[in-house]
Amino acid sequence: MLKEFKEFIMTGNVIDLAVAVLLAGAVGAVVSGFVNDIMMPIVGYFTGGVDFSDMQYVLSEAVVAADGTVEKPESAIRYGAWINTLINLVIVGFVLFVIVKAYNKTKKPKEAAPEAPKGPSQEELLTQIRDLLKKQ
Repeated sequence: MLKEFKEFIMTGNVIDLAVAVLLAGAVGAVVSGFVNDIMMPIVGYFTGGVDFSDMQYVLSEAVVAADGTVEKPESAIRYGAWINTLINLVIVGFVLFVIVKAYNKTKKPKEAAPEAPKGPSQEELLTQIRDLLKKQ
């Protein structure tokens, strides 16, 4: 079992998958930074200075003690962060689309399979057999 596991791990597909997962994590961090630090301030500018990451619906306020410590944290639905996540998804989807499209252009088109030589149809063969049988 250990030998089979070693063979499985050492195959090219597993290594390729590991590299893809690591690259996806790095690309995800880059896209998140792009959305949060570049795109959302631009969107906020055109929407009148709204910062989506601060948008939330508070269900219950935080309870703060007299000494300033938080006894009960705020409970809120952070829909602004969700909007940022949706924008991340759209950007990642677009980037992947562009990458796959570019990759598909680099692949050579498959050659068409050679056609089988044309011969008499099945009906013609049956007609010839029938005529031969009649002559006998």
